[in-house]
Amino acid sequence: MGWAALPESYRIPAAVPSLAESRAWCKNLAESHYENFHVASWFLPQKLRPHFHAVYAYCRVSDDLGDETGNREQSLALLDQWSEELDACYAGRARHPVFVALAETIRICNIPKEPFADLLTAFKQDQTKSRFANMDEVLDYCRYSANPVGRLVLYMCGYSDEERFCLSDFTCTALQLANFWQDVASDYQQRDRIYLPHDAMLRFGVTEATIAAGTATPGFRALLRDQTDYARQLFGAGIPLIGMVENELAVDLDLFSRGGLEILRAIEQRDYDVLSARPAISKATKLSLALRAVTGKFLPGLRLRSQTGAGPK
Repeated sequence: MGWAALPESYRIPAAVPSLAESRAWCKNLAESHYENFHVASWFLPQKLRPHFHAVYAYCRVSDDLGDETGNREQSLALLDQWSEELDACYAGRARHPVFVALAETIRICNIPKEPFADLLTAFKQDQTKSRFANMDEVLDYCRYSANPVGRLVLYMCGYSDEERFCLSDFTCTALQLANFWQDVASDYQQRDRIYLPHDAMLRFGVTEATIAAGTATPGFRALLRDQTDYARQLFGAGIPLIGMVENELAVDLDLFSRGGLEILRAIEQRDYDVLSARPAISKATKLSLALRAVTGKFLPGLRLRSQTGAGPK
């Protein structure tokens, strides 16, 4: 039920794969599905790469279970089954290559179940909630959809304190918001989702019909300016984390923070019109970001500074 809409390799195999087979499966999925992950993995210590591959594979399959079946009931059923597999993993009964690889990562890095379960909460919410009354509701969604990823990365790198978790949450939420504001048109057209807070839309005189028409009115541009400014403040609040982790992880944090800020810059350069065309970062800019990250690895003083504001409102 539902699995037929997904790659055959996603299905739970009849025989439990070995750890080596499972890690190879996760590595292939990570490096073939997401070019930015592959670029970021250049900067990771070799010993951490299998853990990042396993966590990415878990996130990728979970997301696809929610978004790729084309049927809400089937997606919810598959996500419930995946949740049961997560429980089995923590009980020592992993069957799927994702969970066989993940079990070793969980053991070595001492990761609790909560961040993995939180991600499934977000993917299930995607099936039932497509409008948000206010920013508190949007941030609550990010608490499940984005923030667990940053916390998992910190666990894998040996950090488990609340101070770093809090700073990571700022950055992950900011990245999620930057992607939301970049994809307002496609989220509405392809997924019938509007992440813009409804109360903010009303304040700027923006309706769902405005988004459906695909024309950025003055009110819509003002709304996007307001939301973009807020995301930038969140990036600024998270920047101190870069100076609180080992150099290899700092490079990745720097790269992704710069990338998120470049998305916001691309939105600004279109005068906040994200309806007629999707703001995008050019390949040259992506290369520049990667080069800056590499330079920052050897010259840490050149890393991203807190130029993004004093913090969230």
